Amino acid sequence: MAHLGSGRGRILALPAGLALTASLGLLPVGAASAAPMDEAPAAAVATNGPKLSYVVNVTGGHSTRAAVKKAISEAGGTVVFAYDQIGVIVVHSQNPDFARTIRQVRGVKSAGATRTAPLAAQRTTDIGAEQPLTAQEARAAASRASTDQDPFEPLQWDLPAIKADKAHEKTLGSKKVTVAVLDTGVDDTHPDLAPNFDRAASANCVTGAPDTAEGSWRPGPGESDHGTHVAGTIAAAKNGVGVTGVAPGVKVSGIKVSNPDGFFYTESVVCGFVWAAEHGVEVTNNSYYVDPWLYTCKNDLDQGALVEALQRATRYAERKGAVNVAAAGNARTDLAADEIVDTTSPNDTTPVERVVDPEMCPDVPAMLDGVVTVSATGAKSLKASYSNYGLGVVDITAPGGDSTAYQPPEAPATSGLILSTLPGGKYGYKGGTSMASPHVAGVAALIKSTRPHASAAEVKALLYKQADDLACTNPYDINGDGKVDGVCEGGDRYNGFYGRGMTDALDAVRR
Repeated sequence: MAHLGSGRGRILALPAGLALTASLGLLPVGAASAAPMDEAPAAAVATNGPKLSYVVNVTGGHSTRAAVKKAISEAGGTVVFAYDQIGVIVVHSQNPDFARTIRQVRGVKSAGATRTAPLAAQRTTDIGAEQPLTAQEARAAASRASTDQDPFEPLQWDLPAIKADKAHEKTLGSKKVTVAVLDTGVDDTHPDLAPNFDRAASANCVTGAPDTAEGSWRPGPGESDHGTHVAGTIAAAKNGVGVTGVAPGVKVSGIKVSNPDGFFYTESVVCGFVWAAEHGVEVTNNSYYVDPWLYTCKNDLDQGALVEALQRATRYAERKGAVNVAAAGNARTDLAADEIVDTTSPNDTTPVERVVDPEMCPDVPAMLDGVVTVSATGAKSLKASYSNYGLGVVDITAPGGDSTAYQPPEAPATSGLILSTLPGGKYGYKGGTSMASPHVAGVAALIKSTRPHASAAEVKALLYKQADDLACTNPYDINGDGKVDGVCEGGDRYNGFYGRGMTDALDAVRR
């Protein structure tokens, strides 16, 4: 996933030489309008606490929702936005007892704070930096490019690894298909992205309410380039410039769900999924985990409400036709283990060590029901050293890059990482499950291009059926130090390292 900070969207500390990005206006049709409440809070309600953001998950119809909104105001809350399609209300409040109070209201299934720091929290951890493409590498690649390749395509070992180069001989994908990149923002002015950018399906969802002001979906000065890199892997145009995407003929949109400090909070991600759903997006890519919890526990009143809201949002998007693809994460962790030690949560205040059961405390959105979870491989089709794994969790695998020990010999300059677009018309390398996920999103877009009437469930079934088998890698000693670095469980056709196998772009375009 970008865990950035988390690592799909946040960059994790990796072995030397590997920058890991993991984990990194107008309202949508049918959406409820923002509904700030005008009534003043009751005098007895405390409003001297830190200002926090909450999600309130509602059951029932219009009258129930109206009553809950009134109760929110009486409890000292202000409605930021109401996603009536899924019964999720985004609220701000300075009442320290807001969540406890609103949970007692009839029609409220769950409610919880989306963060542990007050609004406008400042991120202090680095979210990573790319390895830029050098002028020497660019010249050398362009000199090797064939007449049917973009100039830097010889450096993209990942395309032949999933047979995308062969797929492009049949089709580049359909302009009627859009892949939404829920991430840190996408620079739509990049010459490799501008031809395929879908403005109508783009927005800034950072506040929890969609903003469609021109350019609101772009990363701001000093913000992460992660989303732009992901977008290029999916749909960089085959236009004689730069790199080529997995599906260079489809459209890509940017839905910004990461705040300027690199946090992906629940209200932003819910907004992103609903926005994508309401704008006819066929595929969403999610290369991040939802802050501030690396594992969000359903048996905690606050955290459980976040999981509920996010699951409602992903299910809604899928019902509307979207295939949701997510990165598995970069913590080298077996997500199917009985217990996992988490020392990083909450990451917006002071982390505490806790032991969690991943079945009760999933990594979201990767472990939500219905989401396609993607692990990463290096250039030699081995599970990447950093990639999370887990039998029954990982659905499929794709190139994410790995350290220099596993670089492709024909392109040593890449250090085995993934080359893609960066803001300002630039190009650079990144590695992580964040980079693997968009390969699968691109293949899903090719399937949808070839079979325009396929449902989300049918696209997922084809995605899995067409994947190339990858047998377990055992013993797995990725750094050669004599110690096993992970145990792969399962068979040749389905296992914890690779799921159903390597995603296959050529099969995706075969009718």
